[in-house]
Parts: sequence; C-alpha cells; structure tokens
Amino acid sequence: MAQFTRIEVANAMKETGMIPLFFNNDIELSKKVLKACYDGGARLMEFTARGDFAHEVFGELTKYAIAELPGMIMGVGSVTDGAAASLYMALGANFIVTPVLREDIAIACNRRKVLWSPGCGTLTEITRAEELGCEIVKLFPGDIYGPQFVKGIKGPQPWTSVMPTGGVAPNKENLEGWFNAGVTCVGMGSQLISKEIIANKDYDGLKAKVEEAMALIKEVRG
Repeated sequence: MAQFTRIEVANAMKETGMIPLFFNNDIELSKKVLKACYDGGARLMEFTARGDFAHEVFGELTKYAIAELPGMIMGVGSVTDGAAASLYMALGANFIVTPVLREDIAIACNRRKVLWSPGCGTLTEITRAEELGCEIVKLFPGDIYGPQFVKGIKGPQPWTSVMPTGGVAPNKENLEGWFNAGVTCVGMGSQLISKEIIANKDYDGLKAKVEEAMALIKEVRG
C-alpha cells in the first residue's frame, strides 16, 4: 500500500522538479543507486520495471526505502496495463508512470487514490488523461516533442502539468529550455544515472550529479 497520498506525491514532484529513472535487476546495486540519489537530494524514484522479476526488486527497494530513507517516494514506470499497476501498488508503489494512456490503469490507480502519469503525445491524449483524473502528464518521448510543444499546449491549457521524460539532460541549457517552457518537473534516466556510473559503481559520483542537477533546477526556476 502507498505510504504517500497522491497529493503529497504531486507536491513532491513540483517541489523537487526532478524524478530519477532507473532499472537494474541487482537488488544490492539498486539499493546503492537509490541511496546515492536520496543523499543527492532526490525525493522520488521511478523504478522502470522493464526486466524479468522486476517486481521482486521493486518490493525489496521499497522495504529498504521505508526502513532507511525517510521521505523517499517510490514509484514504478513502464507499467503497461492495469494488472501490472495493481501488482506494483500492492508492493508499495506511491505513483505509477506509463508509456501510453490506458484507461484500465487510470481506474486501478484512482480506486486506490494513487497518482498515475500516462505518456501522452497529443493535446487530445493530454485532455483525455486529465478527464480521467491525471494530475501530472508525462510527455513522452520528450526529445521528439521538445520545449516548444510544452509552450504550445500551455497556451490553451495553462492548468496542465507536464513532466517530460526522454531527452532531458542535467545541464543548464537543457533544463532552462524545459522549465522556461512551463514544465512542472522532469524525468531523467540514463543521462543522470549513466552506464558508466553503474559499471564503475561510482555512487559518490552519482550523488554529486544528482546534487548538481537539483541545484541547476533551482537556479533555472529562479
């Protein structure tokens, strides 16, 4: 069961401005990555469930976060149907992120008052997601659409909250483009938690990178 309400999750997304994305099937390595992100200031983690037995890893990570990392909000990404969403919520997911808009996921999450963020690529999809109760829409893939798309949709729909994922990099120019366009937060995966960091087990380097990204977001927000 979720430890945080969907309002608390949405507020944390808005306040921190960033969600690290990560998947690895090594539980101990994943714990170290999670702690490095936490120590760097991140307060949300999207575990991108893309591998076999991912639910087992997520369950252990969630138990670890509850026991050792107070205030860390664990969520799951790459969820593709309502059954998977229900499974991960039973394992403690506080938010569900999907690559597509699916109403069965909306229903499953709304019944449990868990925040869900569907991947949308048109204003029609975004509007439908909001009609289904979505608080923060995932723009995916972000590098295809870019900040100009966000500016475009914020014109007729200034109330829409957007989280781009894909094509977000931890540098000032990139983050400035997104936040100046009006995004609520950003999702960062391999450009933040790189293959090199994982291969070298450079957890101190990851902590520093997260700290730097958080500082940049605070700076570009003014």
